[in-house]
Amino acid sequence: MNTQAWPEWTPEKVAEKLKQGEKLTIIDVREPDEWFLGHIPQAKHIPLQQIPARAAELDPNVELIMVCRSGGRSQMACEYLHSMGYKVINMPGGMSEWPGEKAFGE
Repeated sequence: MNTQAWPEWTPEKVAEKLKQGEKLTIIDVREPDEWFLGHIPQAKHIPLQQIPARAAELDPNVELIMVCRSGGRSQMACEYLHSMGYKVINMPGGMSEWPGEKAFGE
């Protein structure tokens, strides 16, 4: 059972919401080489180590869906951003379980 202070959405749930046309703010915290090999087309790329320096780029009033390869780094990003007052959602399973389309390259 999820007892943390923020929700978790499965990759399937995120993909379904995008398919239905919902506007989601997705932050991919993987390394540049991982991003290059395939990411959610609507995602913004901010590697985990850059989150503290780039948090000001994010809107604290919008739910941020945090994504990595399997859910560990996105969990760390959630912990940090939540402590700073951001609304976060973790996507456990990450890109390793992503059922939707992917964009490649930059």
